[in-house]
Amino acid sequence: MLDVRTPGEFADGHVAGAHNIPLDELGPDAVRRLPGAADGALYLLCQFGGRATRAMQRLQEAGVPGCVLVEGGMQAWVDAGFPVERGSSRVIPLIRQVQLIIGVVSGTGALLAMTVSPWFAVLPLLTAIGLTIAGVTGTCGLALVLAKMPWNRSDKVSSNAGAGDAGNTGQQPAACGMAPNSNLNRPA
Repeated sequence: MLDVRTPGEFADGHVAGAHNIPLDELGPDAVRRLPGAADGALYLLCQFGGRATRAMQRLQEAGVPGCVLVEGGMQAWVDAGFPVERGSSRVIPLIRQVQLIIGVVSGTGALLAMTVSPWFAVLPLLTAIGLTIAGVTGTCGLALVLAKMPWNRSDKVSSNAGAGDAGNTGQQPAACGMAPNSNLNRPA
């Protein structure tokens, strides 16, 4: 399993045994170096599915066979009650970083437009345009920029380390676009 979220998101919680290569560092050579990459299906996931979809397209265009999208991403995995290894990351998930910035910029712009100058209404207008473009294209420019920030990066490209187990239910993944596999709940 390949998790294409940022290292901070991965450290916060991930599927046991998953490897982490952030989307912006993902290439066929990095995937081929993963243990067992040539042995069969390569399951791709991110937080909700958008980055994993782009990763799958990128890998398929580069001729990497056996890519399978984990539909709904890590959020669907957690919602289904499947086991998650939790780390000690203090990094806010990327989607929440985007939401915080958009909220602060929009709110500040609206407040300044009402109290200082109507020209500050440009700030919420710009965030609305950015959100509209992200919704239409499925690509968020702000998230791409934030993913490159130092707090969202790591020198370690591939990792499957984690601490603890939150909610090992013993269930087999039948949701999230994955077929049941008895090997997924065995210790790594």
